Amino acid sequence: MSGLYITIEGLDGSGKTTQLEKLAEWLRDAGHTVVATREPGGTELGQLVRDIVLHHRGDIAPRAEALLFAADRAHHIATKVRPALERGEVVIQDRYIDSSVAFQGAGRVLDPAEVRRLSEWATEGLYPTLTVLLDLDPALARERIDAAQKVFDRIEAEAAEFSRRIRAAYLEFAAAQPERWLVLDATLSADELAAAIRSRVAALLTTDGTVGGAG
Repeated sequence: MSGLYITIEGLDGSGKTTQLEKLAEWLRDAGHTVVATREPGGTELGQLVRDIVLHHRGDIAPRAEALLFAADRAHHIATKVRPALERGEVVIQDRYIDSSVAFQGAGRVLDPAEVRRLSEWATEGLYPTLTVLLDLDPALARERIDAAQKVFDRIEAEAAEFSRRIRAAYLEFAAAQPERWLVLDATLSADELAAAIRSRVAALLTTDGTVGGAG
């Protein structure tokens, strides 16, 4: 595939949406065709899954939750992400496989290796070239969510220990694969974060400004 695949990870409240939008705008201004998407919810089917896993009023068994995310991911990659990459476009995505391994593996205390294998099967092993982690202390993430005065979804309503396990998992992933991960302090200003991300992404583009290849 000739496109470039970038994912953004982090706790809720870390600023993923803001950075996705800033990066997409910068790349479009530079002449790239950009697909900005998210998981779950990047397709019509994915939005239905998102409503279930985030807003279902009853309990969802951890394994069922992991399977729902994997089902969304399989459809999303097959119908939206791979076609865009094959066209040579840039895909920027809010959450991907690493989210499931962190949230359902570490957070829900399932076997992380099994959760990863499930998503790898669902996506036929597709990984991004770059994953940006906006690292944030869970207590500060909670303060940001509270300040937004929004209704908590099922994930956001979890106890603090849930978020601490997720953060630790993310940092472990990044340490194991530094060539794929860019870890940034999410307490930096939005503009500082955007500049750091642009610098890393620019290195993935060829000298004439075209996409240098997908992961």
